[in-house]
Amino acid sequence: MSDLLSAFLHLLLLFKLVAPVTFRHHHYDDLVRTLYKVHNQCPYITQIYSIGRSVKGRHLYVLEFSDYPGIHEPLEPEVKYVGNMHGDEVLGRELLLQLSEFLCEEFQNQNQRIMQLIQETRIHILPSMNPDGYEAAATQCWGWKPGPHEYQGPNMPEYLVGRNNANKVDLNRNFPDLNIYFYYNEKHGGPNHHLPLPDNWESQVEPETKAVIHWMRSFNFVLSANLHGGAVVANYPYDKSPGHRFRNPYRTTNSPTPDDKLFRKLAKVYSYAHGWMHQGWNCGDYFPDGITNGASWYSLSKGMQDFNYLHTNCFEITLELSCNKFPRQEELQREWLGNREALIQFLEQVHQGIKGMVLDENHHNLTGAVISVHGINHDVTAGERGDYFRLLLPGTYTVTATAPGFDPQTENVIVHPGRPTLVNFYLKRSIAPVNPLRKAPGGGQGGRMQAQLRITKKKDGARKQPHRGPG
Repeated sequence: MSDLLSAFLHLLLLFKLVAPVTFRHHHYDDLVRTLYKVHNQCPYITQIYSIGRSVKGRHLYVLEFSDYPGIHEPLEPEVKYVGNMHGDEVLGRELLLQLSEFLCEEFQNQNQRIMQLIQETRIHILPSMNPDGYEAAATQCWGWKPGPHEYQGPNMPEYLVGRNNANKVDLNRNFPDLNIYFYYNEKHGGPNHHLPLPDNWESQVEPETKAVIHWMRSFNFVLSANLHGGAVVANYPYDKSPGHRFRNPYRTTNSPTPDDKLFRKLAKVYSYAHGWMHQGWNCGDYFPDGITNGASWYSLSKGMQDFNYLHTNCFEITLELSCNKFPRQEELQREWLGNREALIQFLEQVHQGIKGMVLDENHHNLTGAVISVHGINHDVTAGERGDYFRLLLPGTYTVTATAPGFDPQTENVIVHPGRPTLVNFYLKRSIAPVNPLRKAPGGGQGGRMQAQLRITKKKDGARKQPHRGPG
């Protein structure tokens, strides 16, 4: 009898490892098993990698979808989803697990839309940026601890334990503050993109934040969404108002980026594809079209979406997806059905605007070449393979590519709806002026072109402000 029982338990364990994602909450071990289950089911289009560890040593796992996982294909854009940045805001974590299984299954079922998306896009999914906070929130909310116990029922305080990481730091107030540099440069002149980090930035951020920043710098991400809870609205940058340090940070004021129209469109795509976000009235708040500028809602300093825009080529919005930060298990299926189409449509938005290669006369990659659009004070740069991606709305644009040691090249471009316009640049090396009194030195500039900027930052004596708002 004991042998039969042992065999039964062994089969039960195997079933647990391969069982499909169900509409339930997943603690850390369950989350890891789910990611590996999806990878084992679709090994040729997925890869799992870790970007680092949490304070308590839990891996921050990413599941990648691509027809060539682990490889950046030139002219194929990179996009990411980040969930569970606040450990008590758990719906995004569960939605991203559901999305992972959905992409795998629909690819296997030869769903043409999903096949095209995976073949033309490299998708990175980080279900939980704050796994330590989640475990604390799950214990507080459900009276549950990792192990054989099931959730016994909700206990919903207004703000759950677990929002912050294990060091009690809010990760969405933990990124280097680059907005102050941009606002200064906007008035006095200076770079409008890829703003540099302080020399000692790594000692000023949490392990989870540090891991995500290195992740951002390792991939040429074009588009991103950060999934939160506590409201139902698509929030776009800037999150921080220009007067945040000098006036009450809770005084709302619209703080648009140079790409405000594009960000509004990206937010509306998600809102109107969502089951009810676009209706505006949710959780006792009203947001026209279900979208809001971050600072117009409340000013937030050192947030992740502003950091993406100011330090990388990535355009990120923040998705607040549920009134209840830790929804009941029986609500998860409805939430998935309400978000599924929006999650897919948002990924597809990476395929708009212009893209192309920036090469020299010998067809060598000009890594770091700058792509400027006349009338929009925000540039992007070419990646290591020489390819660039610039999200733009349909219209006519004047676009210029520049690189140190090369003559700039300008093209007039028409952007159509639906698919990106291919615009390649071939830059000619500048001819150095000849000094008639002495021979000009030979050789030219080459290799990686990265602008170097030194900015002296005054010590910030402002006190840390308490948290306000769900995001």
